Amino acid sequence: MSSRPVRIAQVSDLHVKSPGALAYGRVDTAKALERCVAALNAFVPAPDFVVISGDLADTPASEEYEYLARLLAPLKLPFAAIPGNHDSREMMRAAFPNAPYASVSGPLNQKIAVGGLDLLLLDSSVPGKPHGELDPSTLSWLDAALVTTADRPALLFLHHPPFIAGIWHMDRQNLANAGDLAAIVQRHPRVRLIATGHVHRATFTMFAGVPCTICPAPNHAVDLDLAELREPSFKVEPPAFHLHAWFPGAGFGDMVTHQVPIGEFDGPHPFFGPDGELL
Repeated sequence: MSSRPVRIAQVSDLHVKSPGALAYGRVDTAKALERCVAALNAFVPAPDFVVISGDLADTPASEEYEYLARLLAPLKLPFAAIPGNHDSREMMRAAFPNAPYASVSGPLNQKIAVGGLDLLLLDSSVPGKPHGELDPSTLSWLDAALVTTADRPALLFLHHPPFIAGIWHMDRQNLANAGDLAAIVQRHPRVRLIATGHVHRATFTMFAGVPCTICPAPNHAVDLDLAELREPSFKVEPPAFHLHAWFPGAGFGDMVTHQVPIGEFDGPHPFFGPDGELL
């Protein structure tokens, strides 16, 4: 097993519409994705892999997936995607026909080895519904996949968070059978991280004894309305993606998640001058 760190970039909730269309009449999600792809390509050191954790399209429509493919074409890194509640399984299969799907129909689950890590991508979408659920076939597949190569750390990716985030209109759309997922995770200590999307906000908690995150979006953020004061709303906040880094042999704390802002920012500037003194 290599001692080199393994870095997995996660982007989520692209919501690509047909060319020229804006999400909610305001957000240019295509331009946001272009900026995200440029940021991923420019990041040093280059991530080993990119996971797109759902809501790739917005309506969905075949035209949106065709546009998505053109927008992702400049990405220089290998990637895989799972559907969210805005996606179509059938259209995604057509858009990404070479993905290592676990079955020829139904959920788009995937297992991908990257260095010393196993990435388990879980399809939590429920066709035609906003909430998430891992169906019996997905739960059985996950349990069986975690039994193999028990010495390899595993990262789980799915669209819907299995926990309450405190944003009322999103919490009613989260993973409906989170308890089923928790039971499997608790049986398999090789799970190091559960990484989700859906809420368009960087969020962290513990779930079934494992760190669990929500990835921010490259376009717009769900309004952080923890007091239930407003109707479902969004804000255009600084975009970002997550970078999950695994440091083999580090023991406790071998899994770290960074939030990486997308855009141009002042710096970097040195802390110390030529004389070695703090500026």
